[in-house]
Amino acid sequence: MPAVTTPGTPDVTVTVIVHNDAERLPRAVASVRRQTHRALEIVISDDHSTDDTPRVARELAARDPRIRYLRLPHNSGGCSAPRNRALEIARAPYLMFLDSDDELPEDAVALLLAAHREREIDFAMGAVRRIRTDTGRRSTWMPHLVRERRTLDGIEADPRLFFEHLSTSKMYARAFLDRHALRFPEGIHYEDQLFSAQAYCLAKRFTIVPEPVYLWYIAPYAAADAASISNQRHRLGNVRDRIHVQRLIDAFLTESGHEALREDKDHKFLKHDFRMYAGDLPHRDEEWLAAFADLVNPYLDTLSPGAYARLPRAERVVLRLIRDRRLDEARLAARGLGHGVAPRQVTRDADGRTYWGGRVPDSADARRELDLTELELDTRPFFGAQFRHEITEITRGPGAGVELAVRTYDPALRLPVGPQRAALLLTPGRRRLTVPFRLSPVRPGVFEGRVRVDLAAASLPLSGFAGVRHPMVRLTHRGQGNTGLLLAPLGFPALTARVPYRSGTAPHRVTVEPEGHGPGRLQVSWEPVGITAGVLRPVARRVARPSVRRAARLVASALR
Repeated sequence: MPAVTTPGTPDVTVTVIVHNDAERLPRAVASVRRQTHRALEIVISDDHSTDDTPRVARELAARDPRIRYLRLPHNSGGCSAPRNRALEIARAPYLMFLDSDDELPEDAVALLLAAHREREIDFAMGAVRRIRTDTGRRSTWMPHLVRERRTLDGIEADPRLFFEHLSTSKMYARAFLDRHALRFPEGIHYEDQLFSAQAYCLAKRFTIVPEPVYLWYIAPYAAADAASISNQRHRLGNVRDRIHVQRLIDAFLTESGHEALREDKDHKFLKHDFRMYAGDLPHRDEEWLAAFADLVNPYLDTLSPGAYARLPRAERVVLRLIRDRRLDEARLAARGLGHGVAPRQVTRDADGRTYWGGRVPDSADARRELDLTELELDTRPFFGAQFRHEITEITRGPGAGVELAVRTYDPALRLPVGPQRAALLLTPGRRRLTVPFRLSPVRPGVFEGRVRVDLAAASLPLSGFAGVRHPMVRLTHRGQGNTGLLLAPLGFPALTARVPYRSGTAPHRVTVEPEGHGPGRLQVSWEPVGITAGVLRPVARRVARPSVRRAARLVASALR
């Protein structure tokens, strides 16, 4: 990219914060240099890196006069200090922030600056495009909040925006930040949440544009020492930091006269922040769960009852079990959150109300939160009925076979007395592998069976298959089907085999293991080996390109 001369004061300052990220810093900076709006300055704010970042940053600054390099004398351990120090030297009237592992779309600055020039606003914000580094899959962060262009006269017009707490998706008027002495809080994590809550509440007017203005790269399985703060939820200090920030936000809402927003902010905490930890609970040990409850319960007790009432019932159940310190049950309830997985057992009181677990709750609060009556477990259509399928034993069979002992819980007694028809479903290619088996009654509401799965019987494409699939269980009753998750034991050694396929597909390395996150489903992964990996799959990927497929269809049409 050729050097750029800067005539006069820049319109926008984009601060790129970095710490020990010499490899990705050039990509981030290049995305700013590519902006269609050229009158900008780039401040690389280095939080005292100890790797090759200083050399890389200085070389970048030497190539483009718009780039300035700022190095902090000591490492601050967070994002706030490097942003604040850059803000002190920024020369432009509008400010943006970029992390060194992310990028800006090429028209991000132009889009947000146009919103500022259209009318007087305190900040403009746009859509954030999330990109998974392991799969390349793209999605929009909080898409319902940025679906249409709109200008709001304060956060009260749409308190749901508390969920969009990223500071990097916004362009701020420098005068707005200075007028309120608004800076990033230093010495704490989750600084964006406090900064954004303050900006939302202090802004008199802001504009939302639906176009993407930030590319956020997500590495969900990064090593612990390289994982982002949000992906370090296994650390109890992470829990402590998140709660500390929430208390700071609560205090700000009270002091600034925005107490009326407390229920909306509490709902955001329960639905987003706590929900992230809830999904991990099945994978935590008893000691961690006890410490987690010690940290979160005092804060949960301060939240608005209305915030709890807005949650899905399954999430309210997990919260109540944590608050009542029924920790093993909380871990059980957290498996399958969001997937319609039933509890192992429900209990009815004298009035016919249905509660989670094996007993009617003692307190009125617990009865309110653990009441499942509204789910209509015993009357909803069979295809939507809730069951719970758990693997109790996994053994390696001959060849590429694996045998599973499956226990199915039917807490609402939807299944008739006697053996049940079931099937295990697995679809690594275009055709589904269906393995029928029988579930026999053990006691009311509990069935058990065994299913042998020959992984060599799966129908893979000739080009091979690389990916992960999670087997499902399908029940059939009176001509209707019901398909649900198959939960695996959370800790068993991975079973790996080299599998030859009868259909002519080259061999694959197939691994059966527990899913290491989320509900903890049984997970089967395929990896081509030999000629499939080295030759056929690259060819297949080229053939699968849309342009090649369209050309093939045109040729086929001409030959008809």
